[in-house]
Amino acid sequence: MRRQLLAAAALLGVSVLGTGTASAAGAPRWAETGTAYTDTLGGGQGLASRADGSLLYRGLASIPLDLRIKGWNHIGDPDIARGHVFDAYQGPDTATSKMFAVTTPAGKRYEYVHPLNPGEKLNNSFATVSPDGQWLVSGEWGVQNRLQVFPAPLLNPSTPPTGGELEEARQITLDKPVRDIQGCDFVTDTRLLCASNDATGTLFPEIRPLLQVDLPRKVDGQPVTGAVTSLFALPQRSVCTGTFETEGIDHDVNSGTLRVQMIPPGVCAAATAVHAYQQVTD
Repeated sequence: MRRQLLAAAALLGVSVLGTGTASAAGAPRWAETGTAYTDTLGGGQGLASRADGSLLYRGLASIPLDLRIKGWNHIGDPDIARGHVFDAYQGPDTATSKMFAVTTPAGKRYEYVHPLNPGEKLNNSFATVSPDGQWLVSGEWGVQNRLQVFPAPLLNPSTPPTGGELEEARQITLDKPVRDIQGCDFVTDTRLLCASNDATGTLFPEIRPLLQVDLPRKVDGQPVTGAVTSLFALPQRSVCTGTFETEGIDHDVNSGTLRVQMIPPGVCAAATAVHAYQQVTD
């Protein structure tokens, strides 16, 4: 399906989306400002904003051949911190580890492998780095009561300088369960926004919600509890009917733009919708 057809099918204009605790009087809320499209094969798994405002996309076609040969057959939602690109990789259903690849501004890639802890799922849905550059947050699939925290490879001096084994530091315990988180990104030192593919409506009333996780202090490698709020249902608009899939999320700290990806159903899945938002105050 051509992108032009998908674009024509999108609703026109700026639509102000749902609320939550962020809609309290005088508090900022997120207003949708537009929709773009990207090739799903090359960019449907996630995105991250560079310092110059351009976007890095990740998709199935982004996996380098040498990593695919090693068994890393899935790439998640990436992040960029201090010019370093952080990619989240997972292997087959029999995998006993997950991997984070970090590419330096000079283009050198290092691999950090995390052996799975008892009870840890093999999924590696995303990577996001804390604003101070010291901690990497990731997450698993299914119903979870936590996000995982690792020292950020290369940027945290406790990690090996040329790749190696990466041990988990501590966790962000969530005050309520979440399901099928596809990506999270820091908005401030103490707030993350997360894109959920949960279509059940059992944990939150919204279908495929944008979730907000508020922390009492910035991530420091010690246990901390995050308060989860559902802000609104992410858009599901297409000329095709069927099942949508939420994918990556990115917050551009320079422009303030929030972007969330949604893959439409059927043949329309060839192009992924990228919905953009800005914070506004009533």
